[in-house]
This record gives sequence, C-alpha cells and structure tokens, in this order.
Amino acid sequence: VKMIMATNRPDVLDPALLRPGRLDRKIEIPLPNENARMEILKIHSSKLAKHGDIDYEAVIKLAEGFNGADLRNICTEAGMFAIRDERDYVTHEDFMK
Repeated sequence: VKMIMATNRPDVLDPALLRPGRLDRKIEIPLPNENARMEILKIHSSKLAKHGDIDYEAVIKLAEGFNGADLRNICTEAGMFAIRDERDYVTHEDFMK
C-alpha cells in the first residue's frame, strides 16, 4: 500500500503518524519567498476585476509566512469586501483590509 499525505499544519498531526516505521519519507516544501508569493498572488488575482492600481508589493510585505492557499484567500476576501460594498471590482484597499 502506498500513501501520499500532505499538510500545511504539521504541528497538529497525531504523533502516532510520525512514529518510526510509519512513514518511509518526509518531504518538506518550504513556504514561498517574496518573489514566489508575488507570482502566486498575481496568478490568483488575475481573474478578479480590478479598479485602479493594486500595490502587490505592499500586500506581499504583510503576507510574510503565507502559503499559496493563504494568498488565494487574500484574493477571495478582497472579492468579498467588494461584494459587501456592492461593487463588481476590487481595489487596493480591499486587499489591505
């Protein structure tokens, strides 16, 4: 039996899973650096209707330690702020909230 497991929260794994002999290999993928976070954020925000300039660098500075899922959530939340304000586009302020 082969099994592949993935988590972005290794701190909450059951210690029984990590006992010797349970897993053959443990491959850790580090969090993205600043340039990678910028690219990930641009990919996830590419389908959003935007109004004005978005200062991605300012958003990335606040996103230290974020993974790809966290960055996607930033875009989702920016969209939600726009919806709450009855707009069909996001602004830089939506990303910064």
